[in-house]
Amino acid sequence: MAMSAPTAPPPRSMANKIYHGITTFVFVGLHVACFGVIWTGINATAAILCIVLYVVRMWAITAGYHRYFSHRSYKTSRVFQFILAFIGSSATQKGVLWWAANHRHHHQHSDTEEDVHSPIQDGFLWSHIGWIMSEDYLTYDGERVKDLSKYPELRWIDKYHLVSVVGLAVLCYFIGSWTGAGAFTTLTWGYFVSTVAVSHVTFSINSLTHMIGKRRYVTSDDSRNHWLLALLTLGEGWHNNHHYYQTSARQGFYWWEVDISYYTLVFLQWIGIVWDVRVPDENVMSANRVQA
Repeated sequence: MAMSAPTAPPPRSMANKIYHGITTFVFVGLHVACFGVIWTGINATAAILCIVLYVVRMWAITAGYHRYFSHRSYKTSRVFQFILAFIGSSATQKGVLWWAANHRHHHQHSDTEEDVHSPIQDGFLWSHIGWIMSEDYLTYDGERVKDLSKYPELRWIDKYHLVSVVGLAVLCYFIGSWTGAGAFTTLTWGYFVSTVAVSHVTFSINSLTHMIGKRRYVTSDDSRNHWLLALLTLGEGWHNNHHYYQTSARQGFYWWEVDISYYTLVFLQWIGIVWDVRVPDENVMSANRVQA
């Protein structure tokens, strides 16, 4: 199936071309830098750093960029809101307003010709990685995130999202120097390998969970639940559940559907950092089932 952009691209400006060049260089460079493991090897410090930064930033994407900023499935303070945006931006998936605006567009047009990343319409490669690298989606519709853009600190971190990226890479480098684990070893595993892993596992929700897995609920798209992707993404793999009831902070609706992001939100609500955490009631969960 041809990989074509679902909407007409905006006019190209020189600033956009420069920005596109920078982001493409960074994205490709991340993958190339991972080959550094051939020379650096690995040690306990680098392995632990890689795992910790994977989990922390995956959580910031799932519980922050996705469930909070895109769907407002719970409430929190302005300070913690900024913390979520800052840590999420360190995952190198662009700014929080860009991410939320495009995700809201996806839900409005899921698996139609207007969807920015539908594998049903444009194939796996486009939905997984093509649209992100395309010059067509450098900007976003600000009308979709007016509730977020009223905060100047969110506009700042959205515009300067590479600040947290560079800061994290520098921190990984110095951790290796301070601990004796090797600066380039901790940089390679802590930032590059971890970031690429977070990126592709996150992207798999755009692509694979509209292709493989099971459907519990009738939705207007082809969203599906997949247990393995749910484990890797801390709960995002219950994608059909999510498309059925988008404003829920809980995406694993039943006890056997592991949703680590939701469990952490329950804890944060218990200690008062977040509140009004939305979940579906029994009537919602039992309705609109796909018939065998």
